[in-house]
Amino acid sequence: MDLEDDIIEDENVNNHIEFPTEVQNAIEQVLPSTDPLDHPDFNAVDYINMLFPTEQSLSNIDDVTGRMKIKIRQLDDEIRTVVRGQTSVGQDGRQALEEAQKAIKQLFSRIKDIKDKAEKSEHMVKEITRDIKQLDHAKRHLTVSILTLNQLHMLVDGVEKLQVLVKKRQYGEIANLLQGVTNVLDHFQKYMGIPQIARLGDKSHSIKAELTEQITSDFHNAFAGPNSKNFSANQQLAEACLVVSILEPKVRRDLLKWFVSIQLSEYSHLFQETQEIAWLDKIDKRYAWLKKHLISFEEKFARMFPPDWEVSENIAVEFCHITRKELGKIMLSRKSEINVQVLLFAIQKTTDFESLLSKRFSGVTLDSSLMVHQFVKKENTNPFEETDETNPFQEDMKKENETPNSENGPTENASEPLIPKVQNPFQGIISRCFEPHLNVYVEYQDRNLAQLMDQFVEDMQKASLPKAEVARASVLPSSADLFVFYKKCLLQCSQLSIGHPLLALTVTFQKYLREYASRVLQNSLPKLGTAASSANLIQSFLKEGEATRYSPSEQILVCSILTTADYCLETIVQLEGKLKEKVDPTLSSQINLMGEQDIFHNVISNSIHLLVQNLELSCEPALTTMNKIQWAAFEAVGDQSSYVTAITSHLRQTLPLLRDNLTTSRKYFTKFCMNFANSFIPKLISHLFKCKPVSPIGAEQLLLDTHMLKTILLELPSLGSVSIRKPPPMYTKIVVKGMTKAEMILKVVMAPHENAQSFVENYIKLLPESDITEFQKVLDMKGLKRSEISSMTEIFRSNQPPTPSSGSHQQDLDVSYTPSLTTSPDHESSRIKRLEKLIKRL
Repeated sequence: MDLEDDIIEDENVNNHIEFPTEVQNAIEQVLPSTDPLDHPDFNAVDYINMLFPTEQSLSNIDDVTGRMKIKIRQLDDEIRTVVRGQTSVGQDGRQALEEAQKAIKQLFSRIKDIKDKAEKSEHMVKEITRDIKQLDHAKRHLTVSILTLNQLHMLVDGVEKLQVLVKKRQYGEIANLLQGVTNVLDHFQKYMGIPQIARLGDKSHSIKAELTEQITSDFHNAFAGPNSKNFSANQQLAEACLVVSILEPKVRRDLLKWFVSIQLSEYSHLFQETQEIAWLDKIDKRYAWLKKHLISFEEKFARMFPPDWEVSENIAVEFCHITRKELGKIMLSRKSEINVQVLLFAIQKTTDFESLLSKRFSGVTLDSSLMVHQFVKKENTNPFEETDETNPFQEDMKKENETPNSENGPTENASEPLIPKVQNPFQGIISRCFEPHLNVYVEYQDRNLAQLMDQFVEDMQKASLPKAEVARASVLPSSADLFVFYKKCLLQCSQLSIGHPLLALTVTFQKYLREYASRVLQNSLPKLGTAASSANLIQSFLKEGEATRYSPSEQILVCSILTTADYCLETIVQLEGKLKEKVDPTLSSQINLMGEQDIFHNVISNSIHLLVQNLELSCEPALTTMNKIQWAAFEAVGDQSSYVTAITSHLRQTLPLLRDNLTTSRKYFTKFCMNFANSFIPKLISHLFKCKPVSPIGAEQLLLDTHMLKTILLELPSLGSVSIRKPPPMYTKIVVKGMTKAEMILKVVMAPHENAQSFVENYIKLLPESDITEFQKVLDMKGLKRSEISSMTEIFRSNQPPTPSSGSHQQDLDVSYTPSLTTSPDHESSRIKRLEKLIKRL
């Protein structure tokens, strides 16, 4: 009974004491235990079952009960110990709190004492430094007052001395004193409200005005007075220049402007518009005059002027402005007398002179707007320094500066001087006056290009080399000559102008690109002897058996023209890029050579068409021979027919020659093969329709021949080549599709027609894209009677399916024809099977 009472008591305890989850987790972390009695979800029944799992284990119940009582007593002892310990802890805590409060009060008292002492120290320091600050402030004001007083004394004394020195014209002393007075006056600007200071400022301005008038008068008397011819540089005017440098900048500008005009008065008189020496052919005399005058000026008067005045450069710059205006006027009035030789001579001498000025002067006197004029690019970069063997616009500049041909070159001795090697601040300061007259230059290049084009045409007409000398097609030298000429013109014109004249030159380039394409390339394509009309062509075949076609030399010539046109296409792209790079950016959108590229594309297309037509002419007699064979009389299928051998022979002779001569234009050789396949296969099918009547055995022979032609056509791009390459997928698709149609036509011809409905259904299945015209041609090949053709045509119309999709069409093309067993005799079926096996073995 005691054990049951204990268990009931434990259950009651568990029912009344439930800790929160957070408390329970904390207890487990502080006091980890594996005893089931310590678990929060302790179950007494489970625990008892664990202690006494079987009835036999109940024999130990006394021992278990004894251990439980011992454990309970131990827990009671621990609880009593903890409770007593908590009582003493409370008393210790209160004692510690009282001690802490006492320590805080002592600390607060000490902090207050420290704060009071700090305030007293701060007050003491302020009292000590107050007198020092007052003394420092008084000293600073006293220093400023003394300095101001000294400057005032200097100003008064300086103004009085300047008044005396001005009357004596002692410019050397004036220069030193005037600078000091000016600096002192700048210091007194904030005191100008004081009357005495204002009066001193007025006196200083009056002295400067008097000096300006006096020095100007001295210069006028010295250089424009009665004795000006005998005047030589003296110390007084040299010192006067120092004074002018201190005065307002406008004084120096006005004095320099007057002095430069005096120096150039002789030039303006000698080179008046009415004088013969003023014309362009004597333009070098203008520049010679300035060189001589500057040498004379620097010997006599250069030391009189300060170096920073740059008097010589000012004279040279004003000379350039006057020369540019005068040249513009005289060229406008005598426009009819300007020719390209005179114009380029003047431009050459002018650019040489501008280059000379850049070596002699720095250009500091030039306005920023004049540093690089509007017609010339600021950057003197040379895009032609890159190298590319295939592009004349990327050759070495050394080749560019070689002496041009007097007839075909752009100009004589005009290329090199117009290409400055360094950036020139004087570039265009005079030469821009030639801009409105550069149409003369463009017209001259137009005439040169016309002569060059005539020469190209004449050379092509004379080029009739024997066959033994024809080795390989290459780019015609005339195309390289043309673009080298273009390059020289472009370089030259871009140095003269990057504005509208360069656009005009571009138009000229376009004109002769079109002429070169038509007169030199297109007109040089050899003509086929029987190209009059298709009717005459057939008659020629019937009469003579073979049409006139290209010789190997003529084929190589066509390949040369094709590769030349391809080269021109690539170079035109480079030319367009260089033109846009050179021209003024605002005008670059007006340059477009797409039309010229299209013309050379047409030349390439015409060349490929002629090569295709020539190869077709070679194959035409063989196809005509095919039509003359009695296909209804065939009794057995043999090897490939003679016409297939003839076609194969022509292909093996022609294709290697064309491929070897189009190695630089491989893509066009591939295009030739595709064009030939697209043209030859329909022609083969048309000739198949002319073979009538055709017996089933004859159709088998034709099917064999067609398969052999299909094989040779698939090998066409690499025919006769050492390295066999897989043909392009597009080409393979063209051949397979076209030749499959020819094979399907022959399979239909082979098929029995006794069951008309079945025959029409098979025809539609094998040739889903066929129309009624082709259907009637197939019936003609079979040799059917008109009544049979009429009835089958009606069935064909009634069974005409809707237009199939490309996918279903391709699937139908891959279907091999197998005659219906119910409608075909056994011998016909076995014959077709034997033919298919024969084709597979081949």
